[in-house]
Amino acid sequence: MTARLAALDRLDACLPLLPAADENASELHGRARTLSDRLETANLAVHEAIRAEIRSGARPDMLLHWAHALMDRNSARPSGVHHYDSLDELVTGVLGFDEPEDSGIRPEPEKVLYQPTPARLIFNLLEETRLTANDVLVDLGSGMGHVPLLAAICTPAHCIGIEVEQAYIDRARQCAQRLHLRRAHFIRQDARDADCKAGTVFYLYTPFSGSILRRVLDRLRHEASTRTFRVCTYGPCAETVAREPWLKAEQEPQAQRITVFATRAASSTRQSSA
Repeated sequence: MTARLAALDRLDACLPLLPAADENASELHGRARTLSDRLETANLAVHEAIRAEIRSGARPDMLLHWAHALMDRNSARPSGVHHYDSLDELVTGVLGFDEPEDSGIRPEPEKVLYQPTPARLIFNLLEETRLTANDVLVDLGSGMGHVPLLAAICTPAHCIGIEVEQAYIDRARQCAQRLHLRRAHFIRQDARDADCKAGTVFYLYTPFSGSILRRVLDRLRHEASTRTFRVCTYGPCAETVAREPWLKAEQEPQAQRITVFATRAASSTRQSSA
């Protein structure tokens, strides 16, 4: 599959460059299009096989195999905060999202225009957190649910997406139903009002900024005064989270990886809140 994706990338890059008026180029264009269609058909078969494995409730060995292969292939390529690659193509194909009906969704002030977490970072998150059946992952600002969905597929944890846009919630729920994911739940709610009592791991991919982010962090800080949990971040909000005195990074933050923070002892948190 990695070779097919590489070939598709090259075909997609070359097809627009072939001059339509040239007879030889037109024939070559047709052959390239036929090859591209065959490769796409083969990839669709892989996606459906992976979906069948997920629906059966078995360990997603096929998904994990291809994910690791694509991460190895893409590791040498430069990546930015919003960089997407062939691993995202695989995940998107497996999850099979439909575009939200309301394509005119616009964020309110201090809410960030929606961009899904790149797939490589979701697998990085799962690697760093090693979620168990005792964990509850809460994605605050979950969009169409890529993080809770993949976590529910790849781990035994219960996974919750908190999202204010109904169109995104609808798509996430549809995907969970199609894949028989009973441990993935999606709630339409403002993150500022979310019930944080169940979460053992919270995820923030800079879904909001300013006073909204401040209120969310204050709610988590209040919760940390009674118990311990982890907060995972990526993107610009990571700098703000790193300055919270009630949190401590579990490892040295790296630019292209998820940063995991653990709450400090409840007694220390109460003192910092005073």
